[in-house]
Amino acid sequence: MNTYSRLPVTFVKGEGVWLWDDCGERYLDALSGVAVCGLGHCHPRLTKAICEQAGKLIHTSNLYRIDKQERLADRLIELSGMDNVFFCNSGAEANEAAIKLARLYGHNKGISLPTIIVMERSFHGRTMATLTASGNRKVQAGFEPLLSGFVRVPYNNMDAVTQVAVNNKDVVAVLVEPFQGEGGVNIPEAHYLQELRNLCNQNNWLLMVDEVQSGIGRSGKWFAFQHSHILPDVMTLAKGLGAGVAIGACLARGSAAEVFKPGNHASTFGGNPLACAAAIETLAVINEENLLDHVMDLGNFMRARLKDQLHDVPGVVQIRGQGLIIGIELSVPCGDLVKKALEKRLLINVTSDKVVRLLPAFVMQRTEADQVVDITCSLIKEFLNSSTNQ
Repeated sequence: MNTYSRLPVTFVKGEGVWLWDDCGERYLDALSGVAVCGLGHCHPRLTKAICEQAGKLIHTSNLYRIDKQERLADRLIELSGMDNVFFCNSGAEANEAAIKLARLYGHNKGISLPTIIVMERSFHGRTMATLTASGNRKVQAGFEPLLSGFVRVPYNNMDAVTQVAVNNKDVVAVLVEPFQGEGGVNIPEAHYLQELRNLCNQNNWLLMVDEVQSGIGRSGKWFAFQHSHILPDVMTLAKGLGAGVAIGACLARGSAAEVFKPGNHASTFGGNPLACAAAIETLAVINEENLLDHVMDLGNFMRARLKDQLHDVPGVVQIRGQGLIIGIELSVPCGDLVKKALEKRLLINVTSDKVVRLLPAFVMQRTEADQVVDITCSLIKEFLNSSTNQ
């Protein structure tokens, strides 16, 4: 179906941070499959784990115990401080599970219209519930009627959330991204998640953190909420968890971990042996190759170099990010930069119309990061100069 505006390139091979197209041209990948391929392309350990598991067992269904699923759940619980996990296949499915969990949590408390606080400029997926939760009119347009049970407030604005607490007694949860990726790489104030955690505690709400893009090392920690020294009640994961193999997860803690009973929610493919084998190996590689420290160091290095080259360029509004998610906000829409970068054999992304987004693989080295920065800065300067002269 005509659901994608695809770029005119077909990739047939990958290695590390490089991709080759069907004409043999090599491209430097600074997008990582949109924050998915944290280990780069065809990491030898991941490739081996997938091949070995595919040769043993791919799928049995959740009618039976799955050893790899249980091992992965144990590791995620160990890393996160959560209590249990529901496995699915994508970020949208993980967020759908969180939304269902919050509604059932509310009904169990006797609330007939359980309501979830969500944020402006957020993105949680494209299913009916998750696009309703998203603060992005473009993904909602044409799919009305949207679902009830959501109230929206500005991101990074505690006063707005507090006001809802005063006026709406049906609220049962807050769904928030630790930083917004699709919304423009928006990084909240340092105490934002802590204050949300305190407000949720005061009102017996669930704090549900969408870590689909920020989780599994992207921020420089296993999970971005760990920068704020809190624990959520619910956390969702996907993207980087399988390093390219489709897998999602919804983790819960405390009373939230006891909400679902058999029959409340399910997934045919969720947590299958193949996907779990990929995720187990992904976590092992990140840990054993000390990639979290590398993500933090490389992210700081790239943002510093970007600021050095662009600090006095008219039209560059702000350079921001955390770990290896980097946003360069311009004063004008800049979607054309994606094609211009492709011509330079560099893969980047533009989100929220005006924000150049970089999502490098965790295995990128400084020499390659230098190339990303130099090409990106050159393209931005040329683009802004031509925009000014038009």
